[in-house]
Amino acid sequence: MKPLQASSGDLNADRRADFAEMLFASGEPAQTAELLLGALELAPQWAAGWFRLGEVQEAAGLLEQAAQAWTMALKLEPADRLGAALKLQLIGKAPAGTAPPSAFVETLFDHYADEFEESLVGRLGYRLPEFLARAIRAARSGRFRLALDLGCGTGLMGERLRPFVDRLEGYDISASMLSKARAKGIYDLLVKADLQHFSHDGLKADLAVAADVFIYVGALERIVGAVAGVLDDGGLFAFSVETLVGAEDFVLRPSRRYAHAEAYVRRVLAAGGFSMLSMQDTAIRYDHDEPVDGLAVLAGRAPR
Repeated sequence: MKPLQASSGDLNADRRADFAEMLFASGEPAQTAELLLGALELAPQWAAGWFRLGEVQEAAGLLEQAAQAWTMALKLEPADRLGAALKLQLIGKAPAGTAPPSAFVETLFDHYADEFEESLVGRLGYRLPEFLARAIRAARSGRFRLALDLGCGTGLMGERLRPFVDRLEGYDISASMLSKARAKGIYDLLVKADLQHFSHDGLKADLAVAADVFIYVGALERIVGAVAGVLDDGGLFAFSVETLVGAEDFVLRPSRRYAHAEAYVRRVLAAGGFSMLSMQDTAIRYDHDEPVDGLAVLAGRAPR
């Protein structure tokens, strides 16, 4: 996959775009959009420029124009590393999807890797790995033979699992995140993998964990079924979701993360052959100084 083109490749277009960002910072989104359109006349193949134009037009309340800009970005960059399809869904200009573009998730975390831990733990108050680890230890005090850390990121969850796990494997879509995890030396195996298509051909595990991961998955039926297939009878599955209050199973939020309803989580787990061991309300992280409500879930694989 080619690197994302942050520059237009045209010096004059880049200068106009830079000036537009200065204007946007002063609170003039409509004028910013006009400047960006001028930049895109010079560099019409610049997908990132079209995406940014859509964001600015959205801020100006110009949703029809924003939809056109995001559609152009998607046409120029069909893999959709910028998540234009999600933006179109959020403003009602595309049907609701069941999952984000894999390229969007990969790009997001490749770019986020260097500041991930400082931002998530230091600024956003992320304490979910400790919370899930305590729930696991409360359910089972002994050691685990094999644990799968799904969406392992930089290894924050793995650090909590390592003391009571004989073999620890981590799976993540982002090569940059895996590089950070590898540097910690806590995993026996690290694999680049898209959880939307996750499979595991090795020995059955007795623990699987997905901490703050399903917000980038959407529909849970496939991944829960895949986890059920790789766990031994009686194996534990610990994970979290952002809480959705309402009649829908899951929704895409303006953050471009998914929230899931408690009833939906329970239904998917039961269909996958899991029994509920615990489900606790928790603040997953903070966003603009407000807690993001979530559920920390621990389920057991029922005998086949």
